[in-house]
Amino acid sequence: MLPQVIRILYVLSFCFFQGGFIRLSSCKEEIKPPGRSGPQLSPSDFLDKLMGRTSGYDARIRPNFKGPAVNVTCNIFINSFGSITETTMDYRLNVFLRQNWNDPRLAYSEYPDDSLDLDPSMLDSIWKPDLFFANEKGANFHEVTTDNKLLRIFQDGSVLYSIRLTLVLSCPMDLKNFPMDIQTCTMQLESFGYTMNDLIFEWLSENPVQVADDLTLPQFVLKEEKDLGYCTKHYNTGKFTCIEVKFHLERQMGYYLIQMYIPSLLIVILSWVSFWINMDAAPARVGLGITTVLTMTTQSSGSRASLPKVSYVKAIDIWMAVCLLFVFAALLEYAAVNFVSRQHKEFIRLRKRQRQQRMEDEMVRDSRGFYFRGYGLGHCLQKDGTAVGPATVFAPPPPPLPPPVTLYDGEVLHKRFVDRAKRIDTISRAVFPLSFLVFNIFYWFTYKVLRHEDIHANL
Repeated sequence: MLPQVIRILYVLSFCFFQGGFIRLSSCKEEIKPPGRSGPQLSPSDFLDKLMGRTSGYDARIRPNFKGPAVNVTCNIFINSFGSITETTMDYRLNVFLRQNWNDPRLAYSEYPDDSLDLDPSMLDSIWKPDLFFANEKGANFHEVTTDNKLLRIFQDGSVLYSIRLTLVLSCPMDLKNFPMDIQTCTMQLESFGYTMNDLIFEWLSENPVQVADDLTLPQFVLKEEKDLGYCTKHYNTGKFTCIEVKFHLERQMGYYLIQMYIPSLLIVILSWVSFWINMDAAPARVGLGITTVLTMTTQSSGSRASLPKVSYVKAIDIWMAVCLLFVFAALLEYAAVNFVSRQHKEFIRLRKRQRQQRMEDEMVRDSRGFYFRGYGLGHCLQKDGTAVGPATVFAPPPPPLPPPVTLYDGEVLHKRFVDRAKRIDTISRAVFPLSFLVFNIFYWFTYKVLRHEDIHANL
């Protein structure tokens, strides 16, 4: 009897301890963290599952294939802006181009992170928009020290693709107001192969175009106003999405004031010095005039060396042409002064020729007949024996000869013509500066006020 009781107590104690252990184990399993309920995927396995060969992802097919168009949101950050060339009409800039779109095939929930920053080599494994720059003349990627590309994927399938580019874009320029002009340069982003049924570009709603804080240009000031818009292209292959941004660049004319306007102004003023030089100093005045004309010609050629060969007239062309006209007119002014100052010699020569001609005519007339006024004869005989009537015999005598030019008369004439020449110099001293001042007022008022306001109104 006793051994049976001991055996029953042993079985009950064993069951009691076994049941407590089972309950304790079950409690421990219940307080396990939920994240450790199963084996965690490694990043490599996760990427293979997301976009690898076993995932079924095909980079050749766009998202929402045969469905709604993919909306790609773009924004750019301008890192540098410069090298604006008038001869080739283009500009160079360095930008960070960022594109954002949604690809439902890349959505995930197995990985705890909200986003994944992937190596640029993974770009070949996903679909990307076929964006290109419509007005591009040259471009290059940056690969130092590695490819300057960024790929980021979010849990909802959104993709951020950023790339650093150096672009040379065409910029047709209107140089009629050069160098007081404002140029508008455009950047156009367009799809090459996908029509608007498959792909649509649009600008980011907030700060789509950002500029570096320390961005400076050598000759221009980049306006803060940037016009954003659409430039949808219609070809015979379809309608393609296109967005554009317009940069307004105002030229700073400090360089041109120092290098062109002020030197040409001083050359024109230097040509007026000849008005105060004695008219008898012909070598000095002629040398000064020719020197200013040649210098002005060289200055005018230098101003056109860095500009394209356009058919219209620029503001700098008008300035240089008028300055060249003024220095050439100053040279012609001395030619006029010299001509007038020597007219007294020509006048004396003319008087001498007239007196000599009169004397020759009188000698010819005297040699043709004999006058017999003292004897009261009504007829006279010429050398050939014919008779001459009394009306001819008693014809009035020829007009008196002009008086001979004396030394005193020559000095009077010389003084008269020299005074006329000096009067020309005196008038030129006032007319040339005043006319140039009037031209300056008209020139600067037209280009700095009137046309400047018209340009700002059209922006």
